[in-house]
Amino acid sequence: MTSAPASRIAALDIARTAALLGMAAYHFLYDLQMFGLVPPEFAVSGWLYWHARVVASSFLGLVGVSLWLAHGQGIRWPAFWRRWLKVAAAAALVSIGTRIALPESWVFFGILHAIALFSLLALPFLRLPWPVTAAAGVAVIWASYVLPTEAMNAPLLRFIGLHTEPTWTVDFEPVFPWFAPVLIGVALGRLGTGIGLWAWLARWPTHTSRPIRALAWPGQHSLIIYLLHQPILFGLIGLYARYLH
Repeated sequence: MTSAPASRIAALDIARTAALLGMAAYHFLYDLQMFGLVPPEFAVSGWLYWHARVVASSFLGLVGVSLWLAHGQGIRWPAFWRRWLKVAAAAALVSIGTRIALPESWVFFGILHAIALFSLLALPFLRLPWPVTAAAGVAVIWASYVLPTEAMNAPLLRFIGLHTEPTWTVDFEPVFPWFAPVLIGVALGRLGTGIGLWAWLARWPTHTSRPIRALAWPGQHSLIIYLLHQPILFGLIGLYARYLH
């Protein structure tokens, strides 16, 4: 089966923009912590701990929704592989960059790596009823709490997420539990199609509204913004910490 690409839905692009803002805000505070400008553990405890997880979950949930909208009526393989290769290449770039800059906590399976793998793992769920896919997402979360074992502590198995020892990396979204938001996103995508939500949102006259276009623009370019924002923040904060603080 094949299907025509869905029109962009401004509400989803704006949701991505909101997630990008949440991500940038968190990374700003995390970078302040790395340079000693705020107390140790400031960005990884309390409400910021949950803020980071909400932002990551929103990104991955939107991946699931977008996967359904783009390929739910039939996988358009050329478009799928073009997008997948861009994400995989960006993930490799992040690994290389952090291996050089942060060798003790480099990113070997961050959110871009997760998006690349989860996009493949989620394809079979496009054919399943949405309650089944949603239940699979809940099962992934459940398994992440009850199935960890020392046998999964091997470095090559850490990306699965069922290890029992800490993993030292600045960005880590393993299969368990982070595949769950993607599955739930796929389920919500299919449910939204069934109730006519996406068709209704697609009829919004967003092309005539300058504020809405401005809000949607970052969400339409989320990958490049993701790649650029952290080096910029890290560099600026590093310069401040070294020369002005």
